[in-house]
Amino acid sequence: MNILEQIVQHKRSEVAQRRAGTSARELEQHPSFKRTPLSARQAITAADSTGIIAEFKRKSPSKGIINASVSVAETTKGYVQAGAACLSVLTDEPYFGGTPDDLLAARQANPATPILRKDFIIDPYQLLEAKAWGADLILLIAACLSPEEVSSLSRLAHDLGLEVLLEVHDEDELDRTLTDTVDLVGVNNRNLKTFVTSVDTSLRLAERIPDTFVRVTESGLQDAATMLMLREAGYQGFLIGEAFMRTPSPADALAGLVADLRRQTPSFTNNHTL
Repeated sequence: MNILEQIVQHKRSEVAQRRAGTSARELEQHPSFKRTPLSARQAITAADSTGIIAEFKRKSPSKGIINASVSVAETTKGYVQAGAACLSVLTDEPYFGGTPDDLLAARQANPATPILRKDFIIDPYQLLEAKAWGADLILLIAACLSPEEVSSLSRLAHDLGLEVLLEVHDEDELDRTLTDTVDLVGVNNRNLKTFVTSVDTSLRLAERIPDTFVRVTESGLQDAATMLMLREAGYQGFLIGEAFMRTPSPADALAGLVADLRRQTPSFTNNHTL
């Protein structure tokens, strides 16, 4: 059993426990459930947007502890001030050190910024959680879902007013699960089997993703030059977490990256043709 299979197995047990403790009806009574979600798609493609989805992540299965000392509220607020178009907050605790409280805190600190609930979504109940906790966008990982599950979960997400980021790792996952009920397509540059990261994955898949979807590149984004190269290839969104979180001040790291982007391309905007 590989790490993804382990995570999904644990997630099924976790969801069952959560459902037993909090009913769907209780989630629907949460104050955040009544708010109108923000559009990550619009935030990323806005003319003055950096396209950066800045992630709060304490640890990962491959890297262990990344940063366990910073505040989620302060960090995410700093991200937004530094130029993040959207936020991504991990809510998986055993493997990534995240909690629902992290998402709630990020929502309270950033009422006007779209937030992705970053987790392993396998059950409709988790979509109700995402809405109740203040998320605007949910992640569907093709590697652990069937095409039918991607379709049904994405449709339910839309019914709740949530947008959907479909994450793929290769051509097979993209061809197998791409559906018009997702809004953004993320290409994860990290190989799930070897954990080796290469942006060549995003470059290879770019032309296979129709222009009707917002293209997002994930993992291995370390510098402005790489981002600009991927922008030329058609990517509008850049999900970055580890490169920021492994520094003492993640928000300052993001501000430095944005400054580098502006220096290398003074007219840098998401709708600018390089």
